[in-house]
Amino acid sequence: MRGSNDAVVTGLGATTPLGGDVRTTWAGLLEGRSGIRPITAEWAAGLPVRIAGQLAVEPTEVLDRVQARRLDRCEQIALVAAREAWADAGAPEVDPERLAVVIGTGTGGALTLLGQDDVLETSGVRRVSPHTVPMLMANGPAAWVSIELGAKGGAHTPVSACASGAEALALGLDLIRLGRADVVVAGGTEACICPITLAGFAQAKAHSTRNDEPERASRPFDVDRDGFVIGEGAVVFVLERAEFAAARAARAHARLAGAAVTSDANHITAAQPEGQVRAMRRAMAEAGVSPLDVSFVHAHATSTPLGDLAEAQSVTEAIGTHPAVTATKSMTGHLFGAAGAIGALATVLALRDGTVPPTVNLDTQDPAVKLDIVTGTPRRAALSAALTNSFGFGGHNASLLFTRT
Repeated sequence: MRGSNDAVVTGLGATTPLGGDVRTTWAGLLEGRSGIRPITAEWAAGLPVRIAGQLAVEPTEVLDRVQARRLDRCEQIALVAAREAWADAGAPEVDPERLAVVIGTGTGGALTLLGQDDVLETSGVRRVSPHTVPMLMANGPAAWVSIELGAKGGAHTPVSACASGAEALALGLDLIRLGRADVVVAGGTEACICPITLAGFAQAKAHSTRNDEPERASRPFDVDRDGFVIGEGAVVFVLERAEFAAARAARAHARLAGAAVTSDANHITAAQPEGQVRAMRRAMAEAGVSPLDVSFVHAHATSTPLGDLAEAQSVTEAIGTHPAVTATKSMTGHLFGAAGAIGALATVLALRDGTVPPTVNLDTQDPAVKLDIVTGTPRRAALSAALTNSFGFGGHNASLLFTRT
């Protein structure tokens, strides 16, 4: 699988609870700064969960007002992140039929669906927006980004819960390696902070209820963890065939050397270490690296009691306890369909800069977790290969293996 069809990362874009671009998001991760805060909207007052990782910069501050009105929030932020990534890559000149888009999401335009249903119930059919369907459809973000960039090589939408963003990057790598594209714009987007999601996760006992201390609510691997914190955001990459990037003297942040997707076929919500182990081992094998070559792991680590233990077990079995490990959801919350993409962003930047961001709120590490988790301050290290995990409800497992260029 190695050779002329290798893929390199030439562009990065992001809008997250820590910042409206890659620079401020990365600075926030290195500072150990939390982007989780109280939800001040009136609709949250009676809910058991009233905290979330909300965007640091509203997309309506960036997009044209008329365009923004015709886009769901998840489409808006995908477009914001894609524009930054495309500019960061130097706006490569590529045959439109050799340019593809892959944007994953967990829920798509959920806010539009819920909002327009309310309009229908309270004000009647004539008040429903004619833009409703393009705004609610899950493929909307990929479609709008393809329109923005003139990409005619396909616009794809993996929908695999919290593994969606990582699966998008894996599919982007496949498109390049299969010779179907020279450039792929890939990533994830999610914006579903609303009453029904908060209530549903609260009823499932999956969401933290630390409403009085939001910055400390997400605490992966800590003995006192009590669930994840919902977040929103979008992260987009520009992947290029290595020879194509070299021909135009493009700068590469890192190389996407391996990717693997597996499924548990076991339980709709309970994680299964065996499936996670298979994903990690396949990603390493595809990249041609051994477990000892992996010096850094970005953990999925959502801060749930059972999920963190399952992943700690699977990382130990597949790779070992030698890599530095971090869990950035402690700062951003869980971005669901964008989780894999923001995890990949942290992994690429850690490789590029030789710096692993810390896991915050890890006061007392669960004794069942034997991993070397970075806490306190960033850790400087010579990193050559790094792996990032994403696992989703439904038994979806995705692992990405990046190396330095």
